[in-house]
Amino acid sequence: MNAINVTGNGLIWQPHPDLPAPTEHEVVIDVAWAGMNRADLMQRAGAYPPPPGASTILGLEVSGHVAAVGASVTHLKAGDEVCALLTGGGYATQVVVPAAQVLPIPQGLSLQQAAALPEVFATAWLNLYVEAALEPGERVLLHAAASGVGTAVIQLAHIMGNPVFATAGSDDKLALCTQLGADAVWNRHNGSFVQAVKDWGGADMVLDPVGGDYISQDQQVLNQNGRIILIGLMGGREAKTDLGLLLMKRQRLIGSTLRSQPVRVKGEIMDALYEIVWPRLESGEIKPVIDRSWPIVDADEAMAYLQSNASTGKVLLSVP
Repeated sequence: MNAINVTGNGLIWQPHPDLPAPTEHEVVIDVAWAGMNRADLMQRAGAYPPPPGASTILGLEVSGHVAAVGASVTHLKAGDEVCALLTGGGYATQVVVPAAQVLPIPQGLSLQQAAALPEVFATAWLNLYVEAALEPGERVLLHAAASGVGTAVIQLAHIMGNPVFATAGSDDKLALCTQLGADAVWNRHNGSFVQAVKDWGGADMVLDPVGGDYISQDQQVLNQNGRIILIGLMGGREAKTDLGLLLMKRQRLIGSTLRSQPVRVKGEIMDALYEIVWPRLESGEIKPVIDRSWPIVDADEAMAYLQSNASTGKVLLSVP
């Protein structure tokens, strides 16, 4: 097999040792498309190592065809078109993954479209409906809303009855957010979002991939019993918090990562997506949002584009 190797000269597509046969509950996938995520940027920079035992190859989501299944896997068979949530290993011609993290692609979607689904919708579900435990009608403040995760969050929250206030860095990105179902928007280049969100009615939850000085602003817009779910550190790892506000308004600040969750939890998330999101993908009510794609041999160029913050939705890699 071939895989991307991180070297001092960039991301190099080169031969890699073949993977072992699947264990009882695993699936081998011949990869057709791999999704690119900011976690891959962080891992490449040495800031987000894979969990113990996980593949050191970049890549947290793929689509492709089942090549082989373990003895106890009954819902999948060789040749099936699938997409999968990974702990690593996606930038390769093959990947081995627990069967609980693999789903058939939604009817009517291509393998390319399916590669844009697992990581972003699993992240959205985990943080909105597990970590924050949102109830219908509760309001969401979403930062970096035109990202792959952001476009999934807007659509998921919309169908679940949770209004979204979206922030992003351009009017074009905000126009897309509105089209996807955001109820209100704010261009971060216009200054602090605090007053605009307060005028909107405040937020019961903030999904924050920024951190840094956004945390203190997030606190100011939270309603009673509000939750900040921190999923990234684009703005830095140090923040000022108002502990008095945290106490008096019963606020919660929750750090959340999907990658290190156990297989059981990931399986529960994928089951929820299959029940709730997959039918709406098939009906067209929800759609994957793809910005651009590159051949995997040009992964360096694709990653530079993702790092530039110019993308809207997902960046994908095609695998020969």
